[in-house]
Amino acid sequence: MKTYKILMVAITMLFALSSCQKFLTTQLTNQKTSDSYYRTPDDAATALVGVYNGLDLIWNGGPALPLVAEVASDNTFGGTGSGDGYGWEMMDEFNKSVSPTDASMFESDWQDYYQAIYRANTLIEKIGQVNWGNDAEARKTDEGEARFIRGYLYFGLARLFGHIPLITKPTSADVKQAPPDSVYAQIITDLKFAAANLPAKPYSATPSGRATKWAAESMLARVYLFYSGYYGKSTIAGFTKSDALAAVEDVIKNGGYSLVPNFASLWPAAAEADTVAYAGENNPEVVFSIKYTGNADYNGNITGNEWLLMTGIRLGGGSVSIYPYGYGWGCCTVDPKLWNAYSSNDTRRFATITSVQDEGLDTKTAQITGKPFSSANNREYTGYYLKKYSPLADTSNSPLPATNYLIAQKQDYIVMRYSDVLLMAAELGSPNAVQYFNEVHTRAGLASVSSVDEAAIMNERRLEFAGEGIRYWDLLRQGIQKAAQTIVANTSMSYLEDGTASPSISASNIIATGGFMQIPNNEITLSGGVLKQNPGW
Repeated sequence: MKTYKILMVAITMLFALSSCQKFLTTQLTNQKTSDSYYRTPDDAATALVGVYNGLDLIWNGGPALPLVAEVASDNTFGGTGSGDGYGWEMMDEFNKSVSPTDASMFESDWQDYYQAIYRANTLIEKIGQVNWGNDAEARKTDEGEARFIRGYLYFGLARLFGHIPLITKPTSADVKQAPPDSVYAQIITDLKFAAANLPAKPYSATPSGRATKWAAESMLARVYLFYSGYYGKSTIAGFTKSDALAAVEDVIKNGGYSLVPNFASLWPAAAEADTVAYAGENNPEVVFSIKYTGNADYNGNITGNEWLLMTGIRLGGGSVSIYPYGYGWGCCTVDPKLWNAYSSNDTRRFATITSVQDEGLDTKTAQITGKPFSSANNREYTGYYLKKYSPLADTSNSPLPATNYLIAQKQDYIVMRYSDVLLMAAELGSPNAVQYFNEVHTRAGLASVSSVDEAAIMNERRLEFAGEGIRYWDLLRQGIQKAAQTIVANTSMSYLEDGTASPSISASNIIATGGFMQIPNNEITLSGGVLKQNPGW
């Protein structure tokens, strides 16, 4: 159960950004200030709730990073409705000419990330003002959690845009983009602080949704693998490959995590479709997740998972559900090549991908709407949808939840699963690499192997994490040339059938952008030209 409440604190919770302000300006909205607020441990704890709430909001305005990573990879197409704009196709093709009017498509992402960072920066800067008394451990824990979140936020921005301002103190100044080395050094520094200062409790002894030592160590390995792979450097702020391996080995040995026996049980829609018990949001495989709650309304109190609707199946006019799948906007239609990449006995295929034909949904849809699925309703229709993050419907085909369906979805986003920890340890050269690989591989109903190499691990990662927003970053960290070539090779023919020119996935476009998305033009304008656009856009 999610029992935490969102407490509105002026210095951390309420922000206003408009065209008349500088691009990172924030405003206070009541009489409390950061100088008068931070006095007691309870003040710090309330502010920390605000920092966590920033995670709820980063993807509720613009394209959600997990979905962007699926579309940009070789897993899915942009999709969406046949009458929608072409922003998701532009993203898929790394081609601005596909949708020139979407030059600020990521504006909400940019603003929401920096608003969330502002909250973390404020708490970290002012935490020394608090009268902690004899409770030094509470201070370390609160700061460790805030710094974990700040590191996680910067990692998302750095992967999405590549060239970003690095801001570690509250400011309204226009800040130039920092060199990636500086950004990643700060990310590593924050995560190392969190790993060193958060208590070494097993996952079962930690409140649900809170950052832990194990989450920090796992993220250190993820950051290291991306940075060292993409930028071709063996250390970040003194952090090495052996340090990354030691971090995930510590998680495996001491974190208390394990794989759930049934892969489908990890995901609400997959569990319902497979008629197995849902493992719940706080199962032993979840190392860290972003917590969402259904306590959302249209008065600004939105803590639901809004982006979940994007991947929902798009039937008829778009608002028809079919058990167990709630309706949605038809984004991230799955490339048939991903479906065919799974062996027929790999249990992850059913849990990851909704197949209209194999699940008999076309027949049921015809009974409900009078017409089958088609590209007349869903652009780039393939017959396959993502299932892991899918809205739900009940047996009468009514969407769930019944109240505020569009904004009150409460499925958490699992940032880090234990299977990822095992595969990262294998990739980093653990002497137990084969054992770790087989734990993941055999859970999917596949025979164990006697040896593994990088190619096998990367393929396993694709099949294990498809639909979770991981594949694209795994491709990029193999080098931009290889990433671009792999995406082109694994992309099927165009499914854009609405009378417009057929799209094409060009390796040269991906390479020209370095794999990064365009910085919102509005933010460049608001900065007075301090911000510079990424190459290729």
